[in-house]
Amino acid sequence: MSTLKYLIWKEFLQIRRNPFLPKFIVVFPVVIMCVMPWVMDMEVKNIVVDVVDNDRSPFSQQLVHRIEASRYFIFHGQKPDYQAALEDVERSEADLIVEIPAGFSRDRQNGHKAQILIAANAVNGTKGMMGGRYMSQIVSQHLDLPALDKAEDAVSVLYLYNKHLDYKLFMIPALMAILVMLICGALPTLNIVGEKEAGTIEAINVTPVSKVAFILAKLIPYWLIAVVVMTICFLLSWLIYGITSAGSLVLIYLLALLLALVISGFGLVISNYNDTMQQAMFVLWFFVMIFILMSGLFTPVRSMPEWAQMTTVINPIHYFIDGIRTVFVRGGDFQSITREVGALALIALVMDLWAVASYKKNQR
Repeated sequence: MSTLKYLIWKEFLQIRRNPFLPKFIVVFPVVIMCVMPWVMDMEVKNIVVDVVDNDRSPFSQQLVHRIEASRYFIFHGQKPDYQAALEDVERSEADLIVEIPAGFSRDRQNGHKAQILIAANAVNGTKGMMGGRYMSQIVSQHLDLPALDKAEDAVSVLYLYNKHLDYKLFMIPALMAILVMLICGALPTLNIVGEKEAGTIEAINVTPVSKVAFILAKLIPYWLIAVVVMTICFLLSWLIYGITSAGSLVLIYLLALLLALVISGFGLVISNYNDTMQQAMFVLWFFVMIFILMSGLFTPVRSMPEWAQMTTVINPIHYFIDGIRTVFVRGGDFQSITREVGALALIALVMDLWAVASYKKNQR
């Protein structure tokens, strides 16, 4: 134990003496938490609209004013014809075209079917689809369609756990996962590979220090750093956005420590098989991208193909995301995250044993 204590102390001294790492550990979470919840908003807003009003009636102009007043759209003005509006779309100056046909008001008054063309730029499929839907709702409300009125009278929507549909509440737990993964994965990896490149690891290799003690000394500091990072995230979430966890913070710290165990162990496995920082960073970044994109962090797992859903069984980020959102957003208890805790603990055990087994004291 005394050997392990001194090795851990050595790691903290190395971190403290590094002019970059202490600042990175504090500044990186602050920047991510202060900036990303504002920019990683998947709600479709600020859709630029061109209107072509071929009717020029008071009724059609009322529709134009409705579009202009909508908070989802940026009114780009009225164009003389569809071709002029299409040129704006081709120049990326507009996202949506609304063309009101001639005789629109007359047809409406005579009880004939009124048709309005909504043309959406679908290069960004999500933006095009949602923009078209938003505009369809505005047109339907303006036309006062009976089907819409009946639907609104018959349907009542109750939003559970996030009644204001605040996207930040959904994204903040995801950002915590990214921070723990990057800091607790990248720093241990670069630590050992850096010692290999500098040759200082040979001084450890000739000592009677066991492989288990050496690996634990590399892991434990980053588990503690994970606690610091999560604490910074909780404070910033409360101070900046007024968002606090609906469940126990103890459970979230437990999930974070288990994820740190997994990711730091995985980082050490990578460092044991690579001799340069460039190699290690490429390998780590490859797996980090796969873990993040296929974890359900940004898109629902059930929306993925069936073969992709199967990969989440071994994806630690998937279990962490499910667990932290269950506790942070829904206020779940330990019983509701037993599956996630058990899976993370098992993956952590495998990764850390692999890190010990793959470390070779004779690195020649």
